[in-house]
Amino acid sequence: MDEIRAAVYSHMDQMAALFESFGAELRKQWNSGSDGKFMEPILGFIHAVDWTEPWLITLTIFHIILLILAITTRKNSNFQMGLFLATLMGVYFAEKINYYLGRNWEKFATQDYFDKHGVFLSNLWSGPLLIISTIILTNTLVTLSQLIVKWKKAELRHRARVAREKNE
Repeated sequence: MDEIRAAVYSHMDQMAALFESFGAELRKQWNSGSDGKFMEPILGFIHAVDWTEPWLITLTIFHIILLILAITTRKNSNFQMGLFLATLMGVYFAEKINYYLGRNWEKFATQDYFDKHGVFLSNLWSGPLLIISTIILTNTLVTLSQLIVKWKKAELRHRARVAREKNE
């Protein structure tokens, strides 16, 4: 038994050392970004985009409407599942959307934002859709957990009633 305990403690010490070195490495990389290197690409992306273009404003409004819709319909699980599937389908078809928009960008934009890797569309289309999907999924899990608690309480009340009737 002492050998097992020693092995477990040894393993726990190794895991603690591993997590400590991992945390130290993360802190070192995060602090190295504090001199502006971390924010530089993000700010470069923000400044490179002309946010006054009508299609970007429309896309932003679309995402805001979807978010409001996801929040206001949180009690309607059927609608939520439809919205969840629709947002995930939007993410699924992002590559095809990027290809189409990349070939026709002159019709609606002042510059070509659509590279072959789809980085721009991933940030402005798929990212918000995935956030909305995560909100819907979280709401569904909370609703399901509340339903399980309600069901279990009803089951316990039923068992107590049956036991009381049996005793009488």
